[in-house]
Amino acid sequence: MASGLLAIFDDIALLMDDMATMSQVATKKTAGILGDDLAVAAEQASGSISSRELPVIWAIFKGSAINKAIILPLAFLLSAFAPFLIAPILILGGVYLAFEGMEKIYEYFFHKKSSAKKVDLQTLQTEEEILKDEKRKIKSAIRTDFILSVEIVILALSTVSQSALIVQIVVVTFVAILATVGVYGLVALLVRMDDLGYSLISKYQDAKSFIHKFGKLLIAALPKIIRALAVIGTIAMLLVAGGIFVHNVHYIHELVASVPAMPTIIGELLVGTVVGILAVAPMEIYKKVKASLPS
Repeated sequence: MASGLLAIFDDIALLMDDMATMSQVATKKTAGILGDDLAVAAEQASGSISSRELPVIWAIFKGSAINKAIILPLAFLLSAFAPFLIAPILILGGVYLAFEGMEKIYEYFFHKKSSAKKVDLQTLQTEEEILKDEKRKIKSAIRTDFILSVEIVILALSTVSQSALIVQIVVVTFVAILATVGVYGLVALLVRMDDLGYSLISKYQDAKSFIHKFGKLLIAALPKIIRALAVIGTIAMLLVAGGIFVHNVHYIHELVASVPAMPTIIGELLVGTVVGILAVAPMEIYKKVKASLPS
């Protein structure tokens, strides 16, 4: 009896160890998408009025939680009954991520002026228009989060596809919770940096004091951090997209591997960039043709 119990406990310990190891691997694999999720949420929240930043984050957080609640059961059913669909879904998601990443780069280089005009128009908006714009941003962020959540869950699932079902459920659910609570909790802290800075400045008004200078640093750092996150998120999207193609399409894997002395990360970035260009180009051509046609 005692030996039987010890064997059960030993099996449980091994299972827990397996879960911990696979959770670490899955989290590392999805880190790029988590970085983009963080950048999207921070960008949307920071573009809101100061008093509305936390409500915006909370609204996106709830939408993200609902997204995960829908996706997780479907992903586990997929793993159990149609595992052959995991790779195609990953590749479709890879195309989307590459498209999003390259579209941001294209917008930055070719639509700078129109973006600046939009910023100027925001200062003339009424309260009703601001709230309407806020709702639009939240819907857009939740929509993007849904796609990213699918990729996070499927990518995490692909790392544990050969493990027992209980390991799959625990590991993927852990990654999904981390992707929601961790990302939006960090965003909430980030967007309140400037408020903390203003609070420190008001309490310690001596401009020469360390705390006063630190408060000014927090205020000045926030927009730079948001911009940096946007850049990191864009690169992360292209890297993750490229990695999906390199690891799931044999021809592309062989092509990247055949280039001597090229680091894998560079190969993945190049593949993601090429896929992004091929995805964005037809869409931009379509937009220009549509705009040129008489209404």
